[in-house]
Amino acid sequence: MKPLAVDRPSLESKLSKRIFGSGRGAVFTPSHFFDLGSRDAVDQALSRLTATGTIRRLARGLYDYPKQHTVLGLLLPSPDTIAKAIATRDAARLQPTGAYAANLLGLSDQVPATVVFLTDGAARTVQVGTQTIALRHTTPRNMATAGRLSGLLIQALRYLGQGGVTPEVVDYLRTTLPASERLALLRDINLAPAWMRPYFSEIAAVDAAASGASLPCN
Repeated sequence: MKPLAVDRPSLESKLSKRIFGSGRGAVFTPSHFFDLGSRDAVDQALSRLTATGTIRRLARGLYDYPKQHTVLGLLLPSPDTIAKAIATRDAARLQPTGAYAANLLGLSDQVPATVVFLTDGAARTVQVGTQTIALRHTTPRNMATAGRLSGLLIQALRYLGQGGVTPEVVDYLRTTLPASERLALLRDINLAPAWMRPYFSEIAAVDAAASGASLPCN
């Protein structure tokens, strides 16, 4: 008697399972699935899932599992989510900069038409709808605090400029940022430009006093 045939999941079903597991709003590239099959096979499976409306092609080699709004319809993913998908593919780090860094900290309501990220990977620009995401290669020093609150704060304060960092801005950050994260600013204070260091100290000063930590020397 021949052994019973065992149905093996198709590549498309494996991709679907992983995509569904990531949840609505997930952004991915073909490289996220190369452990499941060859490049050609993955590309074909993604094309079929796009044709059925399961996923959406945002740009060349970039897809999402879109969120659906009852009134607005399909929503575009955030610039941060798009950039992180590209960075994962390129094994690179990211640092939001400019107006977008200020927006992420709640210091600005504006999301610029072109969102710029510093990266230690390749420079590239991606257009998704009306949003442009630009990855700009930079020096190791500029990436020293990438992925940490200190890096985001450095870029936001640089965008505001020394004259724009008012007592109200400092009070807002001290009030809204988690205490543990504010205290962590002290470890990176010497990586910030000299003019920003007093602001780092002010933002973290309450936590430093409470914890007994001392401020690094400027």
